[in-house]
Amino acid sequence: MAEPYLGNPGRCSAVLKKYGFSFRKKYGQNFLIDTGVLESIVDTAGITKDDFVLEIGPGIGTLTQYLATYAGRVIAVEIDQKLIPILEDTLSGWDNVEVLPADILKTDIQKIADEKNGGKPIKICANLPYYITTPILMALLESGAPISDLTVMVQKEVAERMVTGPGSKEYGALSLAVQYYTKPEISFIVPPSSFMPRPHVDSAIVHMELYGEPPVGVFDEKMLFAVIRASFNERRKTLLNGLSHFQEFDFTKEELAGAIERCGLSPTVRGEKLGLPEFAALANELSRMRL
Repeated sequence: MAEPYLGNPGRCSAVLKKYGFSFRKKYGQNFLIDTGVLESIVDTAGITKDDFVLEIGPGIGTLTQYLATYAGRVIAVEIDQKLIPILEDTLSGWDNVEVLPADILKTDIQKIADEKNGGKPIKICANLPYYITTPILMALLESGAPISDLTVMVQKEVAERMVTGPGSKEYGALSLAVQYYTKPEISFIVPPSSFMPRPHVDSAIVHMELYGEPPVGVFDEKMLFAVIRASFNERRKTLLNGLSHFQEFDFTKEELAGAIERCGLSPTVRGEKLGLPEFAALANELSRMRL
């Protein structure tokens, strides 16, 4: 098995030059060129030879080389067809890697786990494109696939939203969704100098261990996330006004006010002040009203 070498900026540039590769803004491409960061990602993810890793957006294979060195098997999903021949070259020294040319948002992760790993839990590692971070995260979390944990690179601002609690300006629907499915922790910050080309913002590595069971019990997850979306659609609105203006609901304002009060909440409270248990209680009350 070869040794990882693409964390070296010079070698990374040489590969890009060899293939005449141009970065494409529509895919949010920023390749890591920092061996310390790459090693820390593998360490944060706790990758061992017992692990099956699904990588999203391998780029030219920089992180993939490290994952393949430490993991038992790696499946790398890459949307940019122009990168496939480059990956065939840069990953030729590893026989435990398979590149899947596909859009992760259209990929059946459950099928990959079943067919490639016997249905056993998989780890996710990704340097996520910043323009589509939330849709990818939600697709992974809602997939129902046997994911044990995720280790992802995201914009620092997004990482702070993922881990924050009620009352902060960063708190919102993403915070609640991530915290419903996982226990998120910011592992470390990554400066722009660790990338080629350099982004204009700091990045962060977030590790998320999925819960076996969510920390709150709900009758209907769709109702829970509808309540959350309604509460944060317009942050300045009170909880009651946010819910009553939400087009997906057919409750009257009086019915909503009653549900809020039965949960021990004030109709004038704002969603940003509520934690996951309060949202779960309200969602369950609305579910009961629909029975």
